[in-house]
Amino acid sequence: SPTGSPGASGPSATPPAAGRITVKDYAFKPAALVVRPGASVTVVNQDSVTHNVTATGGKAFATGSIKPGARATFTAPARPGAYPYFCSIHPYMKALLTVRP
Repeated sequence: SPTGSPGASGPSATPPAAGRITVKDYAFKPAALVVRPGASVTVVNQDSVTHNVTATGGKAFATGSIKPGARATFTAPARPGAYPYFCSIHPYMKALLTVRP
C-alpha cells in the first residue's frame, strides 16, 4: 500500500512548526501531538463546555479557559521532550505533547 505523498511525516521527518489540538467529546484530539521546539499550537474547543490545556506538573504551558467554540494558542516548550497535559477543569482529560527538533 502507498505510504502517502513525499514529505509525509514519519519517524525521521521534521515535526511541523505549528500544531492543532481539537477538544471534542471531553477528549483531546490527537491524543499525542509532535511539534518542533517553540511551535505555535492552536487549541480549538468544539465542546459545549469550557476546557483548558495545562501542562502536567509544571509551568511548561497553559492556555487558560477556552470557552465553547473559542480557540487559544500556546507556544510549545523550547526544550525537546514529552509533555503530558490535561484539562484542569476535567482532570480525566489527558494527552501528550512531544517536542523534538
